[in-house]
Amino acid sequence: MFGNRRNSSTLIIIICLPVLFFLFRSNFFDSLKFNSIDMLKGPIRILAWPVLEVRKMFLFHVSFSENVRLRKANEVLKSRLVGMDELVRENQRLTDLLSLKRKSVFSSVAASVIGRDPSYWNSILVIDKGSSDGVKLGQAVINTAGVVGKIIEVGRNSSKVVLITDPEFSVAAAIEDSRESGLVSGTLQGLCRMRYLRSNVSVAVGSRVVTSRISSSFPENLIIGKVDQIVPSQDADSIDCLVKPEVDFSRLEEVLVVGE
Repeated sequence: MFGNRRNSSTLIIIICLPVLFFLFRSNFFDSLKFNSIDMLKGPIRILAWPVLEVRKMFLFHVSFSENVRLRKANEVLKSRLVGMDELVRENQRLTDLLSLKRKSVFSSVAASVIGRDPSYWNSILVIDKGSSDGVKLGQAVINTAGVVGKIIEVGRNSSKVVLITDPEFSVAAAIEDSRESGLVSGTLQGLCRMRYLRSNVSVAVGSRVVTSRISSSFPENLIIGKVDQIVPSQDADSIDCLVKPEVDFSRLEEVLVVGE
């Protein structure tokens, strides 16, 4: 009986060996493995979805907070850069003004523009120097570009300056090339008018106009501006010129008060 069982086991092994060999050779288990994975994809995705969503929300919150932080840092850096640029420009203006002061043969006082007269916004400004600094009535006011105006009111620590574009302002001037003299006054249109030039004088658009030696309050050869237009005069023997000032009054921040 024992021999029959051993013979049966041997027979089963002999029969199963070819079957197992066939299964291994035919990639049966590989197919079974991949089929099992495909079947489990759906449940795995369902189970993983909440975890993925929570992870997305967490990453979004971190990214959003980092983005806000970087934006704030960027704005701070921009404001600092603007401030540095302004300091550089101010330093350059002051350096140029100091250079002009050193070159001037006249005594002078450097001043900053601190305001404008509300009633005469386009023609009167206020500076931070007054009688305590040696500023006097009628003194010329200039900057590195040219003539600004003259002192019309003096306080202890501040003064008022009438600009050359005001109709009440006037100064003896000359065409730089020909030295032909005339009188420059303001118009309140952003230009000045030069009168009493002889009709046969050599003048052209672009000619430079400077202060004349016959001026009672301004040193000679300070730049006023350039001829913008030649216009007829009421007097047939003379012509007028519209002069564009060299100074940009809308951006005026520092000036020099020139003494005698």
